[in-house]
Amino acid sequence: MDLSLSETQTMLQNTTKELMEKEMPKARVLEIDESPSGFAPDVWRKICELGLPGMVIPEEYGGSGNSYTDLGVVYEVLGYYACPTPHLSSAVLCANAILEAGDSSQKKALLPPIASGQQIFAFASTEPEYGWDPGLIQMQARRRNGTFVLNGTKLFVPDANVADKLIVVARTAKTQNPENGLTLFVVDRAARGVSVRVMTGWIGPKVCEINFDNVEVPASGVLGGVGRAWPAVEKAMDKATVVLSAFMAGGTQKVYEMARDYSQTRIAFGVPIGTFQRVQDRVIDALNEADATKWTTYEALWQLDGGMAEAPIGISMAKAVASVGFPKACDASHHVHGGIGTDLEMGLTQYTKRARTLQHYLGDAIYHRKRMARLMKLQG
Repeated sequence: MDLSLSETQTMLQNTTKELMEKEMPKARVLEIDESPSGFAPDVWRKICELGLPGMVIPEEYGGSGNSYTDLGVVYEVLGYYACPTPHLSSAVLCANAILEAGDSSQKKALLPPIASGQQIFAFASTEPEYGWDPGLIQMQARRRNGTFVLNGTKLFVPDANVADKLIVVARTAKTQNPENGLTLFVVDRAARGVSVRVMTGWIGPKVCEINFDNVEVPASGVLGGVGRAWPAVEKAMDKATVVLSAFMAGGTQKVYEMARDYSQTRIAFGVPIGTFQRVQDRVIDALNEADATKWTTYEALWQLDGGMAEAPIGISMAKAVASVGFPKACDASHHVHGGIGTDLEMGLTQYTKRARTLQHYLGDAIYHRKRMARLMKLQG
C-alpha cells in the first residue's frame, strides 16, 4: 500500500491551501461561524470555481470523476483551516445518494447543478431519536392520490438552511427488518409545508430542524424504488463518512500544531512551557491522535478507491478513530494553552466545537465499532 501523494493530489493540495490561506484566516472562520446562516456565498463561489463540488461526480454528469483519495487530500486541507462549507452535504452525501439510487433521467437532471455548485442539496435522515441505524428512521411518507405525503421532523441536518433541495429518508412501510420500507425523496426546501430552523447551542457547523407538515411529493420525486432505499443510503453514507474523516484528520493535525507551537513560545519561570514534562505529554497525545486519524483515513480511502470488500470495515475504523481522536486532541491542546485557549480570536475553540459536533455526525465511535463487529461477523 503506497499512501504517498500523486502529482495530481499534490497539485490539489497546494491549490486548496492557497485558497484557504487567502479566504480562511481565523477571524473569517469565526465571523462565518457566528453569522446567522454559517454560510459564506463568496467562499462557496470560489470553491466552485476550483471545481471541487464535481470532484467525485462522473464526467457524464458534469463532474471530473476524481478518486476519493483525491477528494480526501482536499478535505484534509479544508479541515486544517476549519472551512465551513456545504460541500459534504451536497457534493458528497447527496450526490452519492442520487448516483446510487437515481435512474438515468434523475441523475442527468440533479447531478450537473450539484457538480457546478449552482444548487446545494442537504441530506435529511436523523430524527428526534438521533442515530444512524435504519430502525431509528420513523418519519412517515404515505401514498395519496398518486403522490406521497411527508409528515414528521428531522433534526441535526447540516446545511438545510442554505439548501435548494433536500433528500429525505422516510418510511413508506413498517417491516420486521428495519432496513426495508425506507424510501428516498427529493423535496424542494421552499415546498409548502417545509419549515427549516437553525438549531442553537455549542455546535460547529450549522445544523437544522426540518418540519414536514403534509408535504406533497410527486412520484417523480422518489429516488429509486419505493421501500428499497437503505442499500443506496448506506453506500452514500460510507463515502461521505470517509471524506468527513479526512476533514477531521486535518483539524486534528491543526490543533496538534497549535499545541506544539504554543509550547515553544509561551514562557513560564523563564523557560518555554514545552520543557515541562506534563506539557510534553499533552503535545504527544495530540500528535498521536493526529497520526492515527490521518493514516486510518487514508487506508480507508485507498480501500474504497480499490473497490475492496473490506472497505466498509476500514471506513468504520477511520470514523471511530476520528470521532475519538479529534476531541481528544482538542482537549490536549486546551490543556497546553490553558485559559487563553478559550479566547475565540485565538481559533482553538472553532476546532473544539467542530470536534464535538462531528464526532457524532454519520455515526460516533460506538456506532462504528458495533458496525465493524457486525461486518466482521464478530457479534454473537
